[in-house]
Amino acid sequence: MGTPGKVGVVFVSHSARIADGLVELARQMAPSAALVAAGGTDDGRIGTSFDLVSAGIGAADAGDGVVVLCDLGSAILTAETALDFLDDDARARVRIVDAPLVEGGVAAAVAAEAGDPLDQVVAAAESARGGPSVHGGDTVAPADGGGEASRVQRTVTLVNADGLHARPAAELVKLASTFPQRVTVNGTDAKSLLGIMSLGLTKGATVEIASDDPAGREAVDAIAALAESGFGEA
Repeated sequence: MGTPGKVGVVFVSHSARIADGLVELARQMAPSAALVAAGGTDDGRIGTSFDLVSAGIGAADAGDGVVVLCDLGSAILTAETALDFLDDDARARVRIVDAPLVEGGVAAAVAAEAGDPLDQVVAAAESARGGPSVHGGDTVAPADGGGEASRVQRTVTLVNADGLHARPAAELVKLASTFPQRVTVNGTDAKSLLGIMSLGLTKGATVEIASDDPAGREAVDAIAALAESGFGEA
C-alpha cells in the first residue's frame, strides 16, 4: 500500500538486484515515501515481469499518483502494458517517466518524500536528463526589479565531514520545498536535488543561501539553521 498524501515511485529494471538497490539508495533520502522495486522476471531471471510491475504500481499507489522509471526499452514496454490493464482512474494517475534510472529515481523519491504533487515529482525525475528542473531550472537568475534592497541572504560554512552529499542535500531540498518562495544555494535552485548535489560542496565550503523575495526570509533562515546544524550529521 502506498503512503497516503505522497506520490509513489516504482523502479523497473531487468535486474532484481538493481531495482532493490535503487530502492535501498533512495530510501536513505526518502524514508517514508512508497518506493517499490519491480526488477527481474517472476522466477528471478534477468528480464521484466508484467505481474511484478503491475503489483508494484498497485503497492505504490495511495491515490496521489505513481511515477514509474525504467532501465531498458523492453522494461518500458512492460510498464506500458501494465498501465493498459489498469482501470481508467488508476491509469490517469500513473506516469512512466523518461529519465535516468538512478538520478531520476532519487530526485523523484526526494520530491515524493517532500509531498510534492505528481506533476512536480515527474518534473524532478525529468530534471535528471538535463531538462528544466521541477522549479524552472537549476541555476536561478536574480528576479527583475527587486534589486539588492529586497534580497535576503545568509552565509554559512559547511561543517559536514563528507560535505553536501546526497543525504544532507535531500534534507535541504525537502526543507526548501516546504516554502513557496524561491530560494537559492550558491545561485542554484534550493528545490533541485540534482542541482544542489552538483555543486560539489565539501566541508569548509561557503554556502550562500538567498532569496530575492523579501518574504523568503523565513525560508533562508530555516535553511541556514539546518546547514549550521550539519543537517543532523555533524
